[in-house]
Amino acid sequence: MHEVAGDGRVADATDLNWVDRFAPMWSRPYLRLSRADRPAGTWLLLLPCWWGLGLAVAGDPDGPRWSDLWIAIGCAMGAFLMRGAGCTWNDLADQEIDAGVTRTRSRPLPSGQVTRKQAAIWMVAQAGLAFLILLTFNWFTILLGVISLVPVLIYPFAKRFTWWPQVFLGLAFNWGALLAYAAHEGSLGLPALYLYGAGIAWTLFYDTIYAHQDKEDDALIGVKSTARLFGASTGMWLFGFLMASVTLLAYAIVEVTLSGSMSLLVMGLGVAWAFGWHLHWQMQQLNIDDPENCLRLFRSNRNAGLIPVLGLVLIILVANLS
Repeated sequence: MHEVAGDGRVADATDLNWVDRFAPMWSRPYLRLSRADRPAGTWLLLLPCWWGLGLAVAGDPDGPRWSDLWIAIGCAMGAFLMRGAGCTWNDLADQEIDAGVTRTRSRPLPSGQVTRKQAAIWMVAQAGLAFLILLTFNWFTILLGVISLVPVLIYPFAKRFTWWPQVFLGLAFNWGALLAYAAHEGSLGLPALYLYGAGIAWTLFYDTIYAHQDKEDDALIGVKSTARLFGASTGMWLFGFLMASVTLLAYAIVEVTLSGSMSLLVMGLGVAWAFGWHLHWQMQQLNIDDPENCLRLFRSNRNAGLIPVLGLVLIILVANLS
């Protein structure tokens, strides 16, 4: 059983995280609210942004622009800030629930490291900085960024009224695919929508694995999740999410490479296959009754998500050097 560490360390923080090793003591509760000591979520919010940017550039006959470098950097900064703001909002909404779950009772709010007022001020500060970054993009992207707040605000409450809260997480966490695509392109096209759907299916895959950590506590306090809904049938559902994600990713990449050479098309399909291979590897390793196994595989999705990023970069390089 996890206990609240005397130094305020959160139970599921990574052993070598920079917050608990190097951050000033006064800042640690706030950085823990932002999950800065658990960076996997920031990666999972950022990677769809880079997918969207890569897809837009791959489909642009004129190739990459210098402004794309800022889009990539701005998305990274925005992902860190908005993940922090979103997690703070989530903890404000879930303070009582978190206090009743073994893995989460060590978080700053239920453990008393910060007050609700301090957490609210921290949330607004992070969101405000993220909005300033958003203002550097085109107006259509700014509008998309504002709309993204809707699923973010709903998500913490979804597990109270639906067995599918992971859908709302998917809607929120993959919005960056649309945003970054629009930041380059100025509009949305069918490839971006395919990519968004691929990301949502991917989120259903990895967050179902993640939710299996808490299924016993969730059952006791009445919190719903796909992990509890699927139970012993989890493997079958995960395979369905895998197929949906890989298929939609392949459609998205084919849409932007179809007018190019056959080699680009083959590379695009290879990217989708490699991504699916990683998800399949996770399924082979998964033990839904071992929380540490579930957490380890959840974290491995950073590497899974990097596969389409690197693949799209390679497609862009080949298309512009040939």
